[in-house]
Amino acid sequence: MEKSKLYELFKDKSFGDILFDEPMKNHTSFKIGGPADVMIIAKKEEDIIEAIKFCRTKEIKHFVMGNGTNLLVKDAGIRGVVIKIANGFDNIAIDGNKVVCESGALLSEVSKKVMRSSLTGFEFASGIPGTIGGAITMNAGAYGGEMKDVVARVKVLDKNGDVVELTNEEMDFRYRGSRVVDEGLVVLGVALELEEGDLSEIEEKMKDLTQRRVSKQPLELPSGGSTFKRPEGHFAGKLIDDAGLRGLRYGDAQVSEKHCGFIVNRGEATFEEVFTLIKTVQKIVYDKFDIMLEPEIKIIGDD
Repeated sequence: MEKSKLYELFKDKSFGDILFDEPMKNHTSFKIGGPADVMIIAKKEEDIIEAIKFCRTKEIKHFVMGNGTNLLVKDAGIRGVVIKIANGFDNIAIDGNKVVCESGALLSEVSKKVMRSSLTGFEFASGIPGTIGGAITMNAGAYGGEMKDVVARVKVLDKNGDVVELTNEEMDFRYRGSRVVDEGLVVLGVALELEEGDLSEIEEKMKDLTQRRVSKQPLELPSGGSTFKRPEGHFAGKLIDDAGLRGLRYGDAQVSEKHCGFIVNRGEATFEEVFTLIKTVQKIVYDKFDIMLEPEIKIIGDD
């Protein structure tokens, strides 16, 4: 749909905050990406539901994102509408060992809040960037824990525009995937079930995991997190290191010298620079070890 027609359709809508020609580099942890024609920043559940229904009715191409921590957006940006579910739609409520979160809540904020309530089981997620909606979508995990271990129910918007609740079993969780990915569902809310624990022990565990992340991961530079999924029986970072690619650079995109599983933005990296480096790493690792690395980051946008 032409940009001028999109502007006319959305200029008077009240689906939350509506931005036009919004640079995606301002909304991704990679700090890369051209403009989205229209960006809707949702403030409440009705904003999300109504915006998606409107886009479907008008046959407008749309993409739903969280905090943009695993996105690599093309330099030309995104035609159509981006619906962002992050801060503003991030309420967290705790009742006993039950935790109910809106999907825009940051994992870091959820982990702090459950820690203060002496609830254990969520420590693994304390340093994972992004929102709980995104974490549910990809069954995010770290240090031996995954979202599937703590989820009781998930509230989603389905393809028919209906709001439904799915149990843990119905979510079809797997390594970096779920039913949300399979069916194009939109996560609206999550109910977690944790266990009562000792506050000092929870604090100590979170401090330990934080120290391990800070010492091993290139958190000081923009990135999309782990660039590649873990191949069965191997670690992506080790394969890349063993292939002699530590520090390999293309423009301002670089294989991190601190952790080879991350490609980082050294300054003004473009999509093309990062994408070229990803393809180079894949080819060299495949040629040396006969293993094809699969990206964990999500590549979106238009040419």
